[in-house]
Amino acid sequence: MTPLETIQAPKQRRRIRMNLAVGLPSVLILTVILMVALAPLIAPHDPLQQDLSRTLQRPDAQNWLGTDSLGRDIFSRLLYGGQPALLGVALALTVFLLVGVLLGVLAGYLGGLVDRIVGVVVDMFMALPNTIIILAVLAVFSQSQPASMITLGVLASANLTRVVRGAVLAIRGELYVDAAMVSGLTDLRIMSRHIVPGVVGPVLVQLSIFSGVALSVQTGLGFLGVASKPPAPSWGSMVGEAAEVMSGHGYFLVITGGIIAVMTFAFGFLGDGLRDMASESRKQPAASLFRKPMKVTDRIEPPNTEARLSVIDYSIGFTSNGETTRTVKNIDLEVHPGEIVGLVGESGSGKSVTSLSWLGLLPSNGAVTTGQAFIDGVPLVGKTERELQDIRGAKIGLISQEPMVALDPSFTIGSQLGEVVRLYTNGTSRDIRTRCLQLLSQVQMPDPEGLLGKYPHELSGGMLQRVVIAIALAGSPRLLIADEPTTALDVTVQAEILDLLRHLRDTEQMSIVLVTHDLGVVADICERIYVMKNGEIVESGVTQEIFDLPEQQYTKTLIANTPTLVQGA
Repeated sequence: MTPLETIQAPKQRRRIRMNLAVGLPSVLILTVILMVALAPLIAPHDPLQQDLSRTLQRPDAQNWLGTDSLGRDIFSRLLYGGQPALLGVALALTVFLLVGVLLGVLAGYLGGLVDRIVGVVVDMFMALPNTIIILAVLAVFSQSQPASMITLGVLASANLTRVVRGAVLAIRGELYVDAAMVSGLTDLRIMSRHIVPGVVGPVLVQLSIFSGVALSVQTGLGFLGVASKPPAPSWGSMVGEAAEVMSGHGYFLVITGGIIAVMTFAFGFLGDGLRDMASESRKQPAASLFRKPMKVTDRIEPPNTEARLSVIDYSIGFTSNGETTRTVKNIDLEVHPGEIVGLVGESGSGKSVTSLSWLGLLPSNGAVTTGQAFIDGVPLVGKTERELQDIRGAKIGLISQEPMVALDPSFTIGSQLGEVVRLYTNGTSRDIRTRCLQLLSQVQMPDPEGLLGKYPHELSGGMLQRVVIAIALAGSPRLLIADEPTTALDVTVQAEILDLLRHLRDTEQMSIVLVTHDLGVVADICERIYVMKNGEIVESGVTQEIFDLPEQQYTKTLIANTPTLVQGA
């Protein structure tokens, strides 16, 4: 088995388990629905036909599941009794879906007054006693099952509304939604085309879970003798009939209650399976390639033991539809203590995925296929997830290119920075606060004391980037990976951030890998550069020499397409 196959095996087993968790209950539910729908064709007896000479009989060739207290065939009555039960569930689901999705999408997308109104309505629905309201509706509408299930769907839709609203708020902030708005699309078109498809996963999970709830309510009403009209069979009324003779004929109750229990559990397991599949599709596991040692790297040794970072014959592959494509191919690079090295190239050249792989942050379908990377002589490829946790932050820090994404808007700067500091500081709350202030002063933040109580939205882009750098410095790393740290900043703030990185290098003897496509930034701060194209390093050397006499046409093109270079290159 190849190293990539070894890595993919646990993921494949996990997928099989999730497929079974969804497939088995789905097959069971669909089978029951089909049998109930075909009851007139497959039921062996008339569900209302009585035979008082054969009351409460055990299963035999004539009555496959036995008979009830009036000699009626239990199997036939279960088939016909499933029709009002499942139709009631379908009606409640339809109302639940329409009301929940409609209110959730409107509240999340339009916001403002609409969001506040929907919030009040949802709070009111959740505060109402559902059981009492449903019984009141049954009293008003002469024990009408449709009325009771519609009421259930409306009241229960409050939970779905909140779930959908949260999902829509996340989608609403995506750039493609803004692009659709500025292109002139109507709100209705954007909601139906771009918003609703994004909430299908959470909605399916909620539907499957609510199905079990709706079935329990419908059969419970039948058990109480409301919302069903005897002698017509229903699962709930059959449980009520079985309860009357339970002491002497418990088998009858097991059969009639068993189908309700099985269907309720099936709906619940289906919801759990769908939730797991949705979570698996969204998450990007940290470096599945590092979860098991890779034999291909066992014999590789760092060629330069004095280098801070050594990367040797390093390749990365991604698997899709059973085929593996190498996106990074046999690269070699070194970073020395106190050195700032640029890793440059156009978008898609492989520079970001290469640097993130050193931290074990590849997507789930990615893996290092050949080579090794070393930090201070310690190999990175082959480390377990637990071992990588000791390296992240403490030996290698990361500065994200999007500081607003890296910071949680719900928490203050002090709480987020303190959370990271707490991992590396064994002290009191005062010690942690002191360290936070020290880090903010280290990144040259004005008024560190007042900054701790502020939220991310209260800071400018440059200040946010400094906070992200402070978080990256919390573990005193020896190597700092700066992934496009100045992309979203204006020229003045860019210069401030570059000066800060240079200051950190000079004062802390920290090594920095600057991942960027901006050759102006590279010319200003980097001593050496590596130029990447299509996953390969096509040129490397001293920065000034590369700019003065580039050898590769690709490098010449990059330099020619840089409108201005930062002063001091």
